[in-house]
Amino acid sequence: MSDIPLGVLDLVPVPSGATAADALRNSVDLARRTEESGYARYWFAEHHLNPGVAGTSPAVVIALTAAATSTIRLGSGAVQLGHRTALSTVEEFGLLDALYPGRLDLGLGRSGGRPPGRPATAAPPTPPVSDGKAPNGLLIPPRFSVEGLLGSPRIALQRKLLQLPGAESQEYAEQIDDILALLAGTYRSPEGVEAHVVPGEGADLEVWILGSSGGTSAEVAGARGLRFASNYHVAPSGVLEAVEGYRSYFKPSEVLDEPYVSVSADVVVAADDATARELATGYGLWVRSIRTAEGAVPFPTPDEARAHVWSDADRELVRDRVDTQFVGSPATVADRLEQLQEATGADELLITTITHDHADRVRSYELLAGEWRRRGHWTPLG
Repeated sequence: MSDIPLGVLDLVPVPSGATAADALRNSVDLARRTEESGYARYWFAEHHLNPGVAGTSPAVVIALTAAATSTIRLGSGAVQLGHRTALSTVEEFGLLDALYPGRLDLGLGRSGGRPPGRPATAAPPTPPVSDGKAPNGLLIPPRFSVEGLLGSPRIALQRKLLQLPGAESQEYAEQIDDILALLAGTYRSPEGVEAHVVPGEGADLEVWILGSSGGTSAEVAGARGLRFASNYHVAPSGVLEAVEGYRSYFKPSEVLDEPYVSVSADVVVAADDATARELATGYGLWVRSIRTAEGAVPFPTPDEARAHVWSDADRELVRDRVDTQFVGSPATVADRLEQLQEATGADELLITTITHDHADRVRSYELLAGEWRRRGHWTPLG
């Protein structure tokens, strides 16, 4: 295995008994600590109407974190484009780039899935999977249907509150093209009018497309020669389809000569397997809160999680996520990350870790960094 950098994906989780302010302070501290450990980049996700997630605005949290760090790349994982414009996105990140040039990643996503009734884009054939596993043994669980989740009243309310009355989302590929043109200073309206964004035009950003399947997002990223990030931690069933779809669509660009892929994984590391499993006890209940459309709850303690009475339906609802979480000692988790990298051909791995106690979360990242470095997979930046 060649040098495989590690990055961080942070949802700014709120532990039970804590506040959003606590979660934000924890994330800024974790960014400092992972910078010291040599992680290459630190991304913030965007989520709304979730009591247990404080990361509602990646750009704002990036600004807070940039002031507290100096070398680690900071980015969005991802900005949800369904409720914003190309101009607002370039202006936000242009402001950040003006103060922190050369450190920012603009990760772009499709706003939590398509609205009910809108057809899905066809994807290339899925790579071969036998008995729920990739050829190297990586678990590829059955696909989780998001139709019920997307059709829930809470998600409908979120969509309504995020958009102006009567507004319609711009077609995704067109929106990406507008963002790229505004950054490059080549934007022209259909009537031939120029638009120049200051600050923003010429910003030194790495543009990424995030996707969970081999459909529209993979096609947009590949056809434009952009970097692509696939999320095994959220949609493990689609990771092989996503990365292979992206590569099949890829065309060299001024940015990249060859495809470049990052793959995310949900990870909890501790000194030994048993301790790690204890720290991860709350994960299933937290995923259940998301999958039932109630919104992510504050991340529970192990005792709080054990108090939940699980039904067979509950267990089935979260099975794919729990089974694909990498939990254990540094050696156990590094073995599974190697397997994920081998199966996907990832150029980087993006690690997301949530535990109730902040110190355990910091330690998880430190232990993983040490093991990854020990195996010779990574030359840390710090």
